[in-house]
Amino acid sequence: MIHQVKGLHDNGNGLSERQIARELKISRNTVSKYLGMSEPDITKLLSDTDRAKKLDEYRAYIIQLLQTYPGLSAVKVLRKLKAKVNTLSVSNRSVRRYIQVLKQEVSFKQARYYEPVIDMVPGEQCQVDGGELRGVMINGVETTIYLMVFVLSYSRLMHVSLSAAPINTEMLIKQHDTAFRYFGGMPQECVYDQTKLVVISETFRELNLNQRFHQYATAAGFRIHACEGYDPESKGKVEAGVKYAKNNGLYGESFTSWHDLEQYFSEWLDNIANQRLHGSTAKKPREHYEQEEQAHMLPYLTPSCISTSSIDAVITRKADKTGLISWQANKYSVPMNYQRTRVGVTNKQGQLLISDLATSEVIAEHTISHEKGQVIKNRDHYRDKSQHIETLETDILNCLGQPENSKALCALLKATSPKIYKDQLVGSKKVLIAHCKQHGAIEPELLSRLINTPRLTATGLRDRLAAFQQNPNRDNELQAQQNTPQQIDQGNDALAHYGALNSQSSGQGENYVIN
Repeated sequence: MIHQVKGLHDNGNGLSERQIARELKISRNTVSKYLGMSEPDITKLLSDTDRAKKLDEYRAYIIQLLQTYPGLSAVKVLRKLKAKVNTLSVSNRSVRRYIQVLKQEVSFKQARYYEPVIDMVPGEQCQVDGGELRGVMINGVETTIYLMVFVLSYSRLMHVSLSAAPINTEMLIKQHDTAFRYFGGMPQECVYDQTKLVVISETFRELNLNQRFHQYATAAGFRIHACEGYDPESKGKVEAGVKYAKNNGLYGESFTSWHDLEQYFSEWLDNIANQRLHGSTAKKPREHYEQEEQAHMLPYLTPSCISTSSIDAVITRKADKTGLISWQANKYSVPMNYQRTRVGVTNKQGQLLISDLATSEVIAEHTISHEKGQVIKNRDHYRDKSQHIETLETDILNCLGQPENSKALCALLKATSPKIYKDQLVGSKKVLIAHCKQHGAIEPELLSRLINTPRLTATGLRDRLAAFQQNPNRDNELQAQQNTPQQIDQGNDALAHYGALNSQSSGQGENYVIN
C-alpha cells in the first residue's frame, strides 16, 4: 500500500492526494501519512510483521460472537465489546477492517464452534461440569457424592452443588438456580460437555437439546454452548475445578450427617476455594469477581418454569407398629412415639427427611438406599427419650441407698455394655425395684460381691439375685468350708486315695499322677 501511494504520487508529478485516496479507496489522512514517511521509517514499519493490533487481545471473543451470530455488524460487535471493556478505545472503521481480515482466516458459517473458552471478557461465560467421589464417610456409612461445579471463566469464582443421588435434569436446573443466586447474577452463556442432561444427540454437528433444560435456559436468558464430544480441553477451567473440589474439598473428610456435609462445604467454598490466590489469575476469585466481573453479569430471577417438583414435595406415609415407613421398596425407621401415626416424607438431594405433619419439624433423617428390600434403622429411634442416664443413675442410688456401691454398680454395667448402657440402667432399675419390693433392701455384703465380678449385665444381676434368694446361705457355707482345716485334710486324703486307686491300673487305661 505504501509503495502504491508513493508510485502514484511520483514526488508531486503524479496524482494528487485526493485522487490517490479515491483511486486506492483509502482516506486522505492515510495518504498524507504515508507520503510524509521517510524511507527508514517505511523500512522499519514493513519489517515489523508481528506488530500487534488493539483488538488482538479480544480476538477469541470476537470470533465467538461472529460464530454464534454470523450476520452481526462491526458496529454492534464494537458496542458489545465496549459493554464488557469500558476502557477500550477503537473506532468503528478499525473494527470493520479487523473483522474483514478475520473473516479471511476463520469460517463463521458453522452452527457450532469449538473455540477455546473465553476468559478475558467479564460476565461472558460460565463452565459447568459434574463429577463423583466414592467412599465419603457419612454417619459411618460409605457414600457416593455427586458434584456439579460452576466456574466463571473470567474471575474463576466457583460454586459447587452436592447430591447423594445421581443428578437428573430437574436437579441440574435447580443447581443452576442456586449457583446463579450465589453469584448474584448470570453469565451470557454456559459451557457443557455432551451430557444427556443438556444435549440429547448430535447429527452432522446439529444439536438436539434436552427440551426441559432448553426451556429453562431460554426463560432465564443464557446461551447453551455444548463442547465437541471427547474435547475436555474446551472447558479446562471447570475440569480443574472438579478435581479441586473432590481432592481439596471432600477427600479425606468424614461427616456425621448430610447437613454437616453441606455446612462444611459451604464454609469451604467461602473461606478456601474462593479466597485462595488462583494460580492463573494471581488473584482471589471472590475479590476479582466483585471488583471486575460482577457489574457485567446479567440480572437473574428464578424463572416461573421452575416449579416445586416431586424431589422437594412432602408425601405422607404411615408408620407401622414397629416404627417403620415404606419408601421406594425400602423401609426406614421413625422415633418410637410416632409408631402407627402418619408422618411427612421429603426426598432432598438423596436424603430422606421425615417430619411431623402438625409442626413440620424434621424428626428423622436417612440416606436413601438405592438397593431394594433394605431396612434402614436408627437404633436411637427405639429408645425412650423421656429417661436420661443421670436420672436413671440417681434412681438406682435411691433404690440401693449405698452411694459408693451404687456408683460402682453403674460403672460395672457401663464397662460391660458401653453401647447399650442406658438400656442396661433401665433394666437394672426394674430388677432392683422388683427385688426390693419382694425381699427388702440388698445387704451391703451381697452388693459388694456383685460389683466385684469381672462383668455384669441387667440379666446377670437378675439371675444372681434370684439364685441368692433360693439359697441365701450357700456363699457362707462355701466360705466356711474353705476356712476349715479338717475339710482341707480330708480333701487331700480323698485326692491321695483317688490317686492310689488310679496308680493300680491294669494297664488298659491311662495312669494319672496327682500332684
